[in-house]
Amino acid sequence: MVIKIIVYTCLLLSGISVAAQKNGQKIVSLIFDSDMGPDYDDAGAITLMHAYADSGQVRILATIASTKYPGVAGVLNVFNTYFNRAGIPIAVPKGKALELKDKQHWSDTLLIKYPHQVKNNEAVPDAVALYRKVLAAQADNSVTIVTIGFLTNLADLYQSKPDKYAALDGKALIKKKVKLLVCMAGRFPAGYEFNVKEDAAASQLVFNNWQTPVIFSGFEIGLKIKTGLPLINNVAIQNSPVKDVFNISIPQDPEDIAGRCSWDETAVLVAIKGYSPWYTLQEGKMEVAADGSNTWNEKGKGQFHLIENRPFPEVQSLINHLMMHQPKKK
Repeated sequence: MVIKIIVYTCLLLSGISVAAQKNGQKIVSLIFDSDMGPDYDDAGAITLMHAYADSGQVRILATIASTKYPGVAGVLNVFNTYFNRAGIPIAVPKGKALELKDKQHWSDTLLIKYPHQVKNNEAVPDAVALYRKVLAAQADNSVTIVTIGFLTNLADLYQSKPDKYAALDGKALIKKKVKLLVCMAGRFPAGYEFNVKEDAAASQLVFNNWQTPVIFSGFEIGLKIKTGLPLINNVAIQNSPVKDVFNISIPQDPEDIAGRCSWDETAVLVAIKGYSPWYTLQEGKMEVAADGSNTWNEKGKGQFHLIENRPFPEVQSLINHLMMHQPKKK
């Protein structure tokens, strides 16, 4: 297999600025779309996002759930409140959507233990409505979306009709407002991956039709990056929902003795900081079968998956450091 390294001119043609890959990048306007459970790398991922927001590198437009188990809106609000951003808009899919929840029950602990103003899913709007409202208010070609869960919301957004927020349908609104989509999705060059497989129909629709550049952080990227132990062993960090999630979950699975795989964190890292120097990109297109399996078409255009460019412990160290980030003092 020939790995196509994407050079400067190709990046410009694809709408991905090399300048945005380096320090001093423009502030990223980000929509965070997460299943926030059933796995717990989502907790690490939302922490990375808030850490970069505290350093002025990202503007968080919304935190949106792609699952609708009871309490998921409150869990998102727990993290946003902890990081002093309780007012970030939250939404949950109100139509057909998965209701998969964390098996370790850390979400229940967070809702009992930590402050949050959003008490139930009924208190927040529908995911597509919030997507349309937020996108309509942004400058053209300015929004990065990072998805670390199911593609349910994006499929519904793509098929949405004009409404009070925008005269454009979903397809046109995405094309006009979205700059880049970064997904924790797929296994490369081929295989099954949870986020793609669980709502295969949505994955097919999105990846067959999406009209902006897409970067995939595949299953194989986060698999070897084990994080969380430095956080739970840091005695200076107390009363942290992030620490509680990892402290509750790691002991419940012998496979996590060295830390949890960092699938979702890598997607957020790339969405905000860019792929370089840790990764290069291979261009092509993801093809999703009816059973949710994916293959990679090297002849495709406009989609890219990450290829390791640096030893994975470098990313592991960075993610572990960012996951210990504490809220800025008010």
